[in-house]
Amino acid sequence: MISRLPPAALTLKQFLQRQKILGIYRNMLRTIRQVPDEADRKYLRDWAREEFKRNKNATNQDAIRMMVTQANNHLEELQKSLALAKS
Repeated sequence: MISRLPPAALTLKQFLQRQKILGIYRNMLRTIRQVPDEADRKYLRDWAREEFKRNKNATNQDAIRMMVTQANNHLEELQKSLALAKS
């Protein structure tokens, strides 16, 4: 039986991991929108974009897991900083 999937199709695990990473990226951009200073917002948005773009072609699963953990930590830190700034 011939597979109808293209040779570069993602496995289910890769697809789910990709969705998780895109979700982190979207959450990070949403959180960055709450930063009051325009210059800081632009800096953070450019930083996030470059980090995700730089690691886009990573294939080592351990490295990807580490980067996801790091991204989540950065996101939590940013959210905490914004919460403190608002209070």
